[in-house]
Amino acid sequence: MEKLVGRERECKELQWALDSKRSEFVILYGRRRVGKTFLVRRFFNDKFCFHYVGAHRQKKEIQLQNFREALIRYSGDRDLPELSSWHEAFLRLADYLERRSERRKVIFFDEMPWIDTMGSEFVDELEYFWSSWVQTRDDIVFIGCGSATSWMKDKLEDNQGGLHNRITHRIYLRPFYLSECKAYLIEHGFDWDDYQIIQCYMIFGGVPYYLSLLRPYRSLNENVDALMFAPGGDLANEFKELYTALFNRADRYIEIVRLLSTKRQGFTRNEIEQATGYSGGSLTKVLDNLERCDFIVSYAQFGNKNKMTLFRLCDFYTLFYFRYIENNRTRDELYWQHHFADRTVEVWEGFTFEEVCLRHLPHIKYGLGISGIPTEASAWRFVPRKDDKRKGAQIDLVIKRVDKIVHLVEMKFAANVYSISKDYAQRLSERKDLFSQVTGISRGAVITMITPKGLAEGKHSSLVHSQLTAKHLFAQLD
Repeated sequence: MEKLVGRERECKELQWALDSKRSEFVILYGRRRVGKTFLVRRFFNDKFCFHYVGAHRQKKEIQLQNFREALIRYSGDRDLPELSSWHEAFLRLADYLERRSERRKVIFFDEMPWIDTMGSEFVDELEYFWSSWVQTRDDIVFIGCGSATSWMKDKLEDNQGGLHNRITHRIYLRPFYLSECKAYLIEHGFDWDDYQIIQCYMIFGGVPYYLSLLRPYRSLNENVDALMFAPGGDLANEFKELYTALFNRADRYIEIVRLLSTKRQGFTRNEIEQATGYSGGSLTKVLDNLERCDFIVSYAQFGNKNKMTLFRLCDFYTLFYFRYIENNRTRDELYWQHHFADRTVEVWEGFTFEEVCLRHLPHIKYGLGISGIPTEASAWRFVPRKDDKRKGAQIDLVIKRVDKIVHLVEMKFAANVYSISKDYAQRLSERKDLFSQVTGISRGAVITMITPKGLAEGKHSSLVHSQLTAKHLFAQLD
């Protein structure tokens, strides 16, 4: 049986529910491929009183037929009649569970959003099942799981009907951090160093399913070709499957992420409206759903908590897809091995390393020794007016501390120790001065550098107040 790597916090939450002396309603959600089902199955060792999985894009009749077959499998009752409604399905489930003798009866409903087909009344009947039967008992652990995070939050977590305040545990499963990726790869026989693992993260992110497809007898570049560029590669058609499985009217979502992929700094809502024609509640819904599923991230601009919020595409697979897979017409099965050393890839790695760092903000704060200090993380962008001769500038990560120190974070990807050139030193100095002019912060603004292997000592290294390396990004946090 494959070992569960990481997920200590989530396992503690599940153990708490299992050890409780009351009935518990646990919802587990997160983006597709992040390992939700694997976590639940491994934690409980597949020892469920009942396990049912919703079917994608199937009608109520098929969902009920599958439910009946699962109930027959667990109960052994082959005379179970056909089910015509979810009300009847939950009555049959309750009858079966009452015959079970376990101290804690674990029920696992997977892919719940797929069960809730139009007009099925599934959520209404789940509410009634919980209120009328489960609430009278103290031995039920109900696990509800789903990838359509917006459905999980709207229909369960924020439910204002019979499930209001019934959810006892909410577990959001995020992609792996670098430390967890490293532990996973070591567990599966890889001997890649931290630099190679960062490169792997730039393409596959911390998505466990993608990591499970890698093979230790191949190099990273060979793995990329086998999965993405070879005919029949496991991830060659992942993009369409990923979005269509998660979202109704997936074309809208794809249009938004395609737009966001064109500017790494991100877009304001107004810029998105102008580019797509979407607005109002429909645009809000798309952006919220994308963010809930970890495809995009919204972040405030420095000094403007509620205005000029930027939306940035942050899903590594999607970014790689738009950059290298979608428009690749070469039919070269070894495309990545032939091009990974190109100058354009080097530039792409530089930009993507910044995204890796932004994904590891807790590690950055920990490395700076400010985990326990109240901070605000944001971006800063200066767009000069027509009559302003100053150049525009952007700093992707600004960390403002309660003690008045402001970290202007610079992120540079390099295979060796990074040496600050004269020209780059001048740009750093000018950017810091411009930040001070525009924000009015004349004291306390300091430059922080993040590089994989550190800074070389030199004439210009004194510009840097503090520096972090790969070891800080790979740190295991409590």
